[in-house]
Amino acid sequence: MATKKPTNTPDPSKSELAGTDTPDRSNTNAKLESLEQFRSDATQQALRTNHGVKVSDNQNTLKAGDRGPSLLEDFIMREKITHFDHERIPERIVHARGTGAHGYFQAYEDHAALTKAGFLRDPAKQTPVFVRFSTVQGPRGSGDTVRDVRGFSVKFYTDEGNYDLVGNNMPVFFIQDAIKFPDFVHAVKPEPHNEIPTGGSAHDTFWDFVSLVPESAHMVLWTMSDRAIPKSLRTMQGFGVHTFRMINTEGKSTFVKFHWKPKFGVCSLVWDEAQKLAGKDTDFHRRDLWESIETGDYPEWELGVQIVAEEDEHKFDFDILDPTKIIPEELVPVTPLGKMVLNRNPDNYFAETEQVAFCPGHVVPGIDFSNDPLLQGRLFSYTDTQISRLGGPNFHEIPINRPIAPNHNGQRDAQHRTTIDKGRASYEPNSIDGGWPKETPAGPVDGGFETYPERIEAHKVRQRSESFSDHFSQATLFFNSMSHAEKEHIIAAYSFELGKVEREYIRARQVNEILANIDLELAGRVAANLGLPAPTAPTVPSKKQSLAESPLLSQMNLLSGDIVSRKVAILVANGVDDKAVAAMKAALEAEGAHAKVLGPTSAPVKTASGASLPVDASMEGLPSVAFDAVFIPGGAASVTALSGDGVALHYVLEAYKHLKAISVSGEAKQIIDLLHLDKDAGLLEVSDSKSFKPFFTAIAQHRVWDREPKAKAIPA
Repeated sequence: MATKKPTNTPDPSKSELAGTDTPDRSNTNAKLESLEQFRSDATQQALRTNHGVKVSDNQNTLKAGDRGPSLLEDFIMREKITHFDHERIPERIVHARGTGAHGYFQAYEDHAALTKAGFLRDPAKQTPVFVRFSTVQGPRGSGDTVRDVRGFSVKFYTDEGNYDLVGNNMPVFFIQDAIKFPDFVHAVKPEPHNEIPTGGSAHDTFWDFVSLVPESAHMVLWTMSDRAIPKSLRTMQGFGVHTFRMINTEGKSTFVKFHWKPKFGVCSLVWDEAQKLAGKDTDFHRRDLWESIETGDYPEWELGVQIVAEEDEHKFDFDILDPTKIIPEELVPVTPLGKMVLNRNPDNYFAETEQVAFCPGHVVPGIDFSNDPLLQGRLFSYTDTQISRLGGPNFHEIPINRPIAPNHNGQRDAQHRTTIDKGRASYEPNSIDGGWPKETPAGPVDGGFETYPERIEAHKVRQRSESFSDHFSQATLFFNSMSHAEKEHIIAAYSFELGKVEREYIRARQVNEILANIDLELAGRVAANLGLPAPTAPTVPSKKQSLAESPLLSQMNLLSGDIVSRKVAILVANGVDDKAVAAMKAALEAEGAHAKVLGPTSAPVKTASGASLPVDASMEGLPSVAFDAVFIPGGAASVTALSGDGVALHYVLEAYKHLKAISVSGEAKQIIDLLHLDKDAGLLEVSDSKSFKPFFTAIAQHRVWDREPKAKAIPA
């Protein structure tokens, strides 16, 4: 993906700052500084109570005698225990397991023709952001690499107020109307009788629901694809899901769909790898995001929008307000708006990542809503949820949620109020306080928020638009757009998940009434794997679409083309060729990749030249699933040791099974021969830096897909 650069070199002194009604944009660390008054560093500080009283004894409760009963008057103990009792807040009903990071957004140019939103109109300005990624089904303690949708939510701290773009890593959703959201979540959550499974959808209640709700067909296909097991959070696309409006400085409305495109490309794990990582490193995605920021491999996305003029709203063979539909990029290309860079990890997980509160209703002038019935319900649900989770209506005063713009109004009191409001009038209009705060008239720039005056003439009804009735055409488009390998993975995923369903009639219904209407080969292959009769015809007439395929839906076409930030394991033992190790490490570093030297243990190894070579970890400590590729350098003694080491041999076999690039030099070829592995485009012999290029090319392809049929025969 080519990233468009800002038209002006930004002045590092320009940003946004809170505190006055005329924001000072003189500091790129505005959000950090606005939170600074709430940060606490206990270095060289006295131990005190929450109310500032110095504590002389933090080891003993006040008692009546050293063996007597504890006394109720011990306010220090009571405060400490009370706080401890309430340290955990209710976790999110969905998206409970998340991780986050700080960064900034910067527009490429002035997009005044599209929107009057200030943060999209100044290319010299860096708007602070906080991003939270999450899984959907599992609780906070579940694994990172489960098959699931990933939340992708961005809070922009703009000088016009906070704007939350609350989306997912998939562009569609399971349902069309918000009234069905509780049903969907109840179905996908663990079964109520035994609270199983944690973090997954492979169970009866989920498949019972989706097999009875055909509108879910498209989204379920996405979740059975590789998109549901991303390689990392920074190699995911993000989507706003819904159709929104943008309003420009002249009051003109345009429909838009939001897209986040990652700098590091789009790629996924393979299923066996995802399952093993869930056990070997539950925090795999969290760790990768944290470490990438700490090492300077800053995750970066380009924000773009698909733009549909109001007069073109009905020109498609689907309804753009239907959240189970995409607008294929071949029909409406994505227009780049700017870039987002994540460059700072949180200081405290609970205070920031856990307490951050998003709501799609948090918009700024220039951004407005469509009549998507799922979006309309979300505008209520999110705020209602945060009031319950975060202890009342003042969750906006928690530092991570505070806007950097002023927020004066008559809303006072309630639990956890931290602002001390001056003035006697908590109502508007008033004359006691001079009428302040006052309304700001709507205007083309810096005006008050004004809802777009859409004309509506209709009866009040409870019914679905007929334009929402086609549930299978886009699912077929998605399946047809996949590569051969991706189609095989989808077939395997349906077979695995439905194989966990206890009730055969649910399996049969999903195959015959859902999959058969998407693709008969897909339905037949899954039916065969489940021991069911293959359907011979769809149950509903297919609707002709303007596109047969959309290549940009395939991850094979969304790779970055380089190996920046990729991780390569170098396997060594005593007697290793240290020159080969040094050459590979230098070459990888030049490409922006990272190498880790792994030995039989964590102890240094002796090289062939007699030097001591430190290792980063043992092969058991950093397994192959944590890496993108493997290199085995020569050195007769080292190769002999590795050839007799079951852990090392399994390391190579596992990397081969997971379709990763593997290269060997010198005597290390013996290990490949010992394991009877066939050479291919990703299993290579190298000798010097000139011969490294094919190895790097194989890494950049993410997987050696042609190897997959052979690799399946290798034991897990």
